[in-house]
Formats: sequence, C-alpha cells, structure tokens
Amino acid sequence: MDPLTTLSDLTAWHWLVLGVLLVALEMLAPGVVFMWLGVAAAITGLAFFAFPAMGWEIQFLVFAGLSIVTVIAGRMWVKRHQTVSEQPNLNVRGAQYIGRKFTLARPIENGSGVIVVDDTRWKISGPDLAAGNKVTVTALDGQIFIVEAAED
Repeated sequence: MDPLTTLSDLTAWHWLVLGVLLVALEMLAPGVVFMWLGVAAAITGLAFFAFPAMGWEIQFLVFAGLSIVTVIAGRMWVKRHQTVSEQPNLNVRGAQYIGRKFTLARPIENGSGVIVVDDTRWKISGPDLAAGNKVTVTALDGQIFIVEAAED
C-alpha cells in the first residue's frame, strides 16, 4: 500500500474526527495545547468541506498554519482572561502562615530554629530567642520562615 495513495484518500471527516480526538486528548494532558490543535483540525475539515478539490498537501499546510495561529491566539486569549484566585496561596503552604503568631517550643540559636505548626516542623530564621517566646512569621524564604519576636 502506497502511503501517498492513503493520504490522497483523506476526507473532511478524517479531519473532524482528528479534531475531536485532539480535544479529548486535552483532558489527559497538562496545558492547553491539544485543544487548539483540535480546533485547527476541525477548521481544516470544514475548509475541506467548502473546497473539496484541496489536495492532501494543501490540507496539511492549512492544518499546520491553523495550528500555529490557534495555539498563539489561544494562549493570548487565556492570558487576557485569567481568573483571580480567591486563595492565591493555596499551593504555597508556607505563605498561608505569614502574619500568624506561634510559640517557640525550642529556642532560636545562632539565627535558626524550628517551630511546630499543627503536625509539621518548619525551619525558622530570626533573632535568638528562648523557648516559650512568641514569634510572628513575617516572610518566607523558600522553605524557611523568617520570624521576629511577637508583640503581645
């Protein structure tokens, strides 16, 4: 079987099915790329319905061009229409503790120590303080809380 003969047998339905499959693949893959490729395939299929004399070479060129255009346009659209999260620190667990006060279970020595928050131990950096003092988390440096003595 000659592959060029198979390509010349493409119909608009092949492009539409490819579009549906690519959009369905989007559910399994991260990012938003396959959806735009699926849109490009569907538009190629509709163009082939309108111009049935298109050869497979032109169909692939149309698909390639539309793929580039839809991916770029899709990314621009998504960038302009981002929703603001009600919980911007949801995936930055440490940032949720900024501004909260905790009691030192162990002293801060040589500028570093550990506090226990719920069931998690966090490294802290701040002024040397004795155990039992209260500290306020003021910032987050990677995985280390920056603390200062809390005002009562």
